[in-house]
Amino acid sequence: MSQDSPLALLDQLIQQQPDDDERPSKSQLKREMHALQGLGEAIIAMTPAERARFPLSDDMLAAVEETSRVRSHEGRRRHMQYVGKLMRREDLEAIKAVYDELEQETLRRDHAFHRLEAWRDRLIEEGDAAVEAFISDYPDVDRQALRQLIRNARRERDQAKPPASARKLFKLIRDTAGL
Repeated sequence: MSQDSPLALLDQLIQQQPDDDERPSKSQLKREMHALQGLGEAIIAMTPAERARFPLSDDMLAAVEETSRVRSHEGRRRHMQYVGKLMRREDLEAIKAVYDELEQETLRRDHAFHRLEAWRDRLIEEGDAAVEAFISDYPDVDRQALRQLIRNARRERDQAKPPASARKLFKLIRDTAGL
């Protein structure tokens, strides 16, 4: 199976819809089958909450549920072929829209966490100026806990200890930011 992401495979499938005049080659049909099977595997690997957002048919949902009960290697392989076959009947455009939306949410969450990590590093490195900037951005923060965690994180860093306080500081920043 291809190592492409399910979204890239989905884009290829949507773009490669053959004209009514030409018949796809056997190789093309196999590529499409593997792509759909890969997309099915990606959907199966998602959490139930993410999966619920996809416009999947009842047959497809039943096949997804059945996957967890298939234990043998050969049985799983055949079941994934069946999932790929069911994916042919699904609305690929709608699935792509939901998949795009999930990826955008993941990107936004990752960027938000990177900003919070930058705040943590800045608070530990820069000192009082960074603390005042953070407090002005987030006035509801517990200032005493913030300053204590910063002191402990600096001490741990200087003594080359595990960053337990830095983790607690990140948690405080995350909770304060509402993420």
